[in-house]
Amino acid sequence: MNLLPRAFQRSSTIIGHWSLLIATLLLLSTLCSLVFAQRGGGRRGSGFGGNSAFGGGGGFRNRGGALTDLATDRRGIPIWSNDPNFKSDVFTFVRVIYSSTKPWGSGGSWITDYPDSDLNFPFRLQQITSLKVNPVSIQLRLTDPEIFKYPFLYMLEIGRLEFTEEEIVCLRRYLLNGGFLMVDDHWGVAEYENFHEEIKRVFPDREPVELDLTHSIFHCVFDLKEKPQVPNVNLGTASQYNGGITWERSDAVEPHYRAINDDKGRMMVIICSNTDLGDGWEQEGANEYYFREFSVKKAYPMGINILFYAMTH
Repeated sequence: MNLLPRAFQRSSTIIGHWSLLIATLLLLSTLCSLVFAQRGGGRRGSGFGGNSAFGGGGGFRNRGGALTDLATDRRGIPIWSNDPNFKSDVFTFVRVIYSSTKPWGSGGSWITDYPDSDLNFPFRLQQITSLKVNPVSIQLRLTDPEIFKYPFLYMLEIGRLEFTEEEIVCLRRYLLNGGFLMVDDHWGVAEYENFHEEIKRVFPDREPVELDLTHSIFHCVFDLKEKPQVPNVNLGTASQYNGGITWERSDAVEPHYRAINDDKGRMMVIICSNTDLGDGWEQEGANEYYFREFSVKKAYPMGINILFYAMTH
């Protein structure tokens, strides 16, 4: 089964815009003060400190715990339209819902950074790349058959995650049939080891492999000179005064990007450890320094690289 909509198969068109994307990133950095002024002035109602409902990066839920209707509650993000004749030829950002967590360990919730990261990342994708993007992100469980309509899943805060047996079967089938999973926002040895234990239940014979900085995922759109480490907005802002500390725990100093491949060498999973790219998307309007140094230079470039690598390999 080929999970990739036709838009993702047009790799030559996508790759042909690399120079434009890099130039656009530089322009974004130059104009960050203007963008911040337009979009950051209290849009989230939390000032410069961020909304910390689910940890350092923040999170959001409507009253009563209901998910935000991202089609109508845009929180200041403009909506756009795509050609109605090609509804399936757009990229849709899909966040994984999980409810099974262990009673011990550290880690937050699947809804951390929601809804701002799920609004901002698609907005920036359609703004600075040639990709056709659905303005309305969605949230799905691994057991929902709808996941097979989407080639890219995003999952985070997996420090206490525990897959159900049904989720294991569904995730294995999804990945082996061409799907891709990005795992983000976990810090320290214990949280990674928990996910390692759980993903080994999905693929007992496959071991995550550390990606060297020479790997093309760090260079396929934006040429990154280091493995990005994106902290929460408070620590990121403080890093300009504390000697550049951007790690959230003493055992999380070095960021790691690990991959799980299929039998043909296709990357199925990327595990982004000791970093929180989603915070860089979510909190871009919280602080101008954070936006310039972490959103513009690290979170968006790495997120876009991961997405475009997954869609073109």
